[in-house]
Amino acid sequence: MKFSAYKTEDSEINNRIQTISNQALTVQELTKAWRTIFSCIDLTTLEATDHAGRIQQFCEMALRYPQQKQDVSVAAVCIYSPFVAQAKKLLENSAIKVATVACGFPSGQMPFDLKLAEVRYAASEGADEIDMVISRGTFLSGAYSQVQAEVKAVKEACGKAHLKVILETGELKTIANIRKASELAILGGADFIKTSTGKISPAATPEAALVMVDTIKEYYEATGIKIGLKPAGGIAEPETALLYYKLVKEVLGEGWLNNQYFRIGASRLADKVFGML
Repeated sequence: MKFSAYKTEDSEINNRIQTISNQALTVQELTKAWRTIFSCIDLTTLEATDHAGRIQQFCEMALRYPQQKQDVSVAAVCIYSPFVAQAKKLLENSAIKVATVACGFPSGQMPFDLKLAEVRYAASEGADEIDMVISRGTFLSGAYSQVQAEVKAVKEACGKAHLKVILETGELKTIANIRKASELAILGGADFIKTSTGKISPAATPEAALVMVDTIKEYYEATGIKIGLKPAGGIAEPETALLYYKLVKEVLGEGWLNNQYFRIGASRLADKVFGML
């Protein structure tokens, strides 16, 4: 499909965000929102100091939530690929998915054949979800068809694993670039589009997320295919997560307010939201 021209005025984007942010929720709606937000968290550790003992503790932490409160669980844990098999075993009797990152995360600066090998490795280890980074250098050079082709090839290499495509919106800088990268990722076969690696600043922003949900909406209206959204990076407070929830609710509707189509990448958010349930 061919996407329509997109209005890129900062003032219009900011006005829409402010209007959505100011929308009040009833006590019942807020209770539902916190529960949904918690169930959409990808509990994440992507540190150079991660090791097997740390991953065991991390998975045990993820498992404690449903043990403390029945029918309440994060959506997934997101870890580096050497730990996927370990996490799969630790989480095998739960509903928690195992996600990992690939394609030269976080820079994307890796020969493409090695990116595909990394994706295939993650899939063979049992990853349920693979979060790839696009090559921002390739994108910013204007090689758009190459970016889309790479997403398509990675999607094929994922096998049964779902593909989340990280745009790294803080490096794309402009609304026009975020819109174009969203289009390329979706047309390449992304199951989700994701704002950020969490390794640069700014990471997730409401402005980037609004552009992305607008793109998802247009694609859905043209094709009937739902694409998910994952804001990630710097989301440490429940109120911040609630704004992303409101953006999805307002633009895409209730059908996206579940962990099939909405995720939040966070390492510090879960305990705070859990305490509000």
